[in-house]
Amino acid sequence: MSSGLARRIASVLDRAAPSTSVFPVREQDRRLSGLDLFVLWGDLSVGLLVLVTGTLLVPALGFRGALLAIVVGSVIGCLPLALVGLAGAREGVPGMVLFRPVLGIRGSFVPSALNLVQLLGWTAFEFWAMASIANDVSTKLWHLDAYPLWLIVIAVGCTALAVGGPIVVIRRWLERFGAYVVLAVGAWITFKVVTVGGGLSEAWRRPGTGGLPFWLAVDLVIAQPASWLPLVADYNRYARREARTFAGTFAGYALGNAWFYALGALLVLAAGAGTDVVGLGASIAFLAGGSVVLIALLAGETDEAFADIYSWAVSAQNLWPRAPQRLLIVCVAVFSALLALVVTVGSFELFLFLIGSVFVPLFGVFFADYFVHGNARYDERELFRPGGRYWFGSGIRRRAFVPWLAGIVVYHWCVPTGPQWWIDGVREVFSRWLHLPFPLFGSALGASLPSFAVAFALSLALLRDRP
Repeated sequence: MSSGLARRIASVLDRAAPSTSVFPVREQDRRLSGLDLFVLWGDLSVGLLVLVTGTLLVPALGFRGALLAIVVGSVIGCLPLALVGLAGAREGVPGMVLFRPVLGIRGSFVPSALNLVQLLGWTAFEFWAMASIANDVSTKLWHLDAYPLWLIVIAVGCTALAVGGPIVVIRRWLERFGAYVVLAVGAWITFKVVTVGGGLSEAWRRPGTGGLPFWLAVDLVIAQPASWLPLVADYNRYARREARTFAGTFAGYALGNAWFYALGALLVLAAGAGTDVVGLGASIAFLAGGSVVLIALLAGETDEAFADIYSWAVSAQNLWPRAPQRLLIVCVAVFSALLALVVTVGSFELFLFLIGSVFVPLFGVFFADYFVHGNARYDERELFRPGGRYWFGSGIRRRAFVPWLAGIVVYHWCVPTGPQWWIDGVREVFSRWLHLPFPLFGSALGASLPSFAVAFALSLALLRDRP
């Protein structure tokens, strides 16, 4: 690279606003400590949707089997989450930019586009879930049926957080108010669950009914931290110290994830809660002493929607680095709110899981390329230079797509995920066309670990040509 071009790139990087660009974050703007990240990821790991997923583990496994699956899944799922967060802290760039050396600068546009679709859907889903519960509460308390009103209030609040950015949200919202609300409400609900009726002792004695393989249950637990893999670097790029970045991210998410998964299981066994968002919310309101507790829990749920909105804008900037981030934030929030207003969002939740399934094997490719072949370092000056080191001739590293696609195939061979039409199509291919057993091992191994392992192993063999 010529010295003149290097100076121009350096000038661009130096002028980039730390919270509104995808260029490497300047050292003076890396302000988050390990404790800050512990608070952030601890808060992001808990919420109503985590409780709902926890209810799926019982009564099939019983509480003891579910608890073991929760601990194992939380540890396994949070290790790659913390490692990707560490990569984001080292390079100072968001998640989608980390894929530029792996897939090529243009090749990284593919996961960026997929991430845009899934984050748009999850933002709409979060809006719908929070507004539905808030409307259910207001209808019962004040006979006010005003779903559109609650949707607007929630969308405006979450958009304001996203415009503020990660440092503002962590320092001024979570550490001053939001995290304490979630901690207090979660502790109160836990207390009520373990003391109602037989509580914990009754749940502990109840045997599982069977029907859910242990490793498939572990896979359900891994799904939550794995869903944050494309986003974790968006926030950890502001970290001050790498080692504390890993510890804060791992400990924060693992503890919160295990707590709320277990709480979701207890709500079913000890309190007879339903397994849908609104039904679970009604059970919490009844069990924990009224709607005030539920409203407080909703206030703590806003950070998940904030993260979806903010990371959507950041992922869009990997495609269009000069696009104004705050304008992107407002646009996606408005569109998501409209989507939550006119569509039954619960109907395409399975489609969102289908999109999310592509990221587990993709990070298997990333781990092999970055941590093994790349010695855990990138050349940040080459990340945005067409024709440079990470251009791979045409902007696309075609060889890297082979292990990624293989991992996706293994994922859906093990546990087909998505709408019924997709599952039926996958079954048709494997059973009738290829004459292979379907699903593989009866889904007993889950999908995340096999697909990650296949993508990682193939990447070790195929991507030795890393520049």
